[in-house]
Amino acid sequence: MSLKLYVPRDAAALAVDAEKVAEAVLAEAKIRGTEVELVRNGSRGMLWLEPLVEVERDGVRHAFGPVSPRDVAALFDAEWGDHALALGPTEEIDWMKRQTRLTFARVGVIDPLSLEAYEAHGGLKGLRRALGMTGPEMIEEMKESGLRGRGGAGFPTGIKWDTVQKAQADRKYIVANADEGDSGTFADRMLMEGDPFSLIEGMAIAGICVGATQGYVYLRSEYPEAIHVMREAIRIARAHGLLGASVLGSGFAYDMEVRVGAGAYVCGEETSLLNSLEGKRGVVRAKPPLPAIEGFLGKPTVVNNVISLGTVPVIFEKGAAHYRDFGLGRSRGTIPIQIAGNVKFGGLFETAFGTTLGALVDEIGGGTASGRPVKAVQVGGPLGAYFPRALFDTPFGYEEFDGEGGLIGHAGVVVFDEQADMLGMARFAMEFCAVESCGKCTPCRIGAVRGVETVDRIARGDADAIPLLTDLCDTMKDGSLCALGGFTPYPVLSALMHFPDDFHARGKEAAE
Repeated sequence: MSLKLYVPRDAAALAVDAEKVAEAVLAEAKIRGTEVELVRNGSRGMLWLEPLVEVERDGVRHAFGPVSPRDVAALFDAEWGDHALALGPTEEIDWMKRQTRLTFARVGVIDPLSLEAYEAHGGLKGLRRALGMTGPEMIEEMKESGLRGRGGAGFPTGIKWDTVQKAQADRKYIVANADEGDSGTFADRMLMEGDPFSLIEGMAIAGICVGATQGYVYLRSEYPEAIHVMREAIRIARAHGLLGASVLGSGFAYDMEVRVGAGAYVCGEETSLLNSLEGKRGVVRAKPPLPAIEGFLGKPTVVNNVISLGTVPVIFEKGAAHYRDFGLGRSRGTIPIQIAGNVKFGGLFETAFGTTLGALVDEIGGGTASGRPVKAVQVGGPLGAYFPRALFDTPFGYEEFDGEGGLIGHAGVVVFDEQADMLGMARFAMEFCAVESCGKCTPCRIGAVRGVETVDRIARGDADAIPLLTDLCDTMKDGSLCALGGFTPYPVLSALMHFPDDFHARGKEAAE
């Protein structure tokens, strides 16, 4: 018997013994004299099923999970067929069937470090098409696609590239912001670990478009597996002519490297990131000038999120119109939503903009893991607003969330059940800002500290401190240099607005 098995090497799978499962598969196969081709793929995104092992039969992949090392012998006994862990064809699992995978089409499907597998699944088609276009034609393609920054700001990618392309300078740069620090987010990591060549291809297209010859992936130190995979993928790409003095023999020069950050949350903000990339302290720069005009080393720089750049090959392969036809309003294409927290089915779910928050939490996420009612959902990381069930009909879109006082951010969805203490969550937001502030501006540096003190006054029963907290949040929103101080009021004010009993009840208890 000959088997082709897939065991993920994604960090989420490794955290639950995927490496031991792979070792057990090879050891068991050796004992039985079974020939096994073992492929180490990325995660499919169904994190509650990791390690998810797949076997290929007649061209169809069948899933088993979650598999532990002690399950391996029994799975061989069952010839990887009828077993309690059998989930059927992977693509037929409801979680997978309901998705529209464009950016993540190859993640979990291929060996992430096989350039041959990457090309066999559509890789490099976008780059080859881009090489036959002029810079202005490429800009129009990006603008028509409607792609907006997936890192949180939602700024139109084509406009940013256009600004850099038109800027006059002897050197220009492409920077991938891979400093994924928001709670409940892991899409950047999954893409880099599961399909690194898509990021390389996207950055090469961006470089050729705007006239940049050098790129950097600013990657957080907490992602050792992603660092290893990206560096190895860059080495392979360079060896095969995808990077270097003449990209795919086109005459266009473009190369790139990985730079590792030191763990500061604020370096997810583009100007702090650029300072860190230059070897300086990671503090926010005042704008203007914009990085598109004066960025890395004072040169015009495209700074885009990993998901934004990883989506570029899809747009150039399938055409801007194909991508634009997904979504709603001004939110075009697909969005990889990361579902986490107290939820039954956590993982990455890529879908077109427009799915309601309620559908994501109740249907796709399956409600809370605890079985208790959902109390609040925070969307957009630690600076995102808390949405109550009354807002669960809000469609997932930039303007739609903004209209309800929230933000999509990096599309992390964190679920809390009825036991969540919203006053405590508001305090955490202020404390987080106080700890992570770069200290450049007073509203963030001092305002967050005063915020913690004010929430503590409310907790002690001082109801008069509630208007003070609201005023403080308004000052932070209007006066902070960057989104860290400017967005910290979102979770605080939303907790106060939607869950007032958690604040007033605390005050009453303290008074008694």
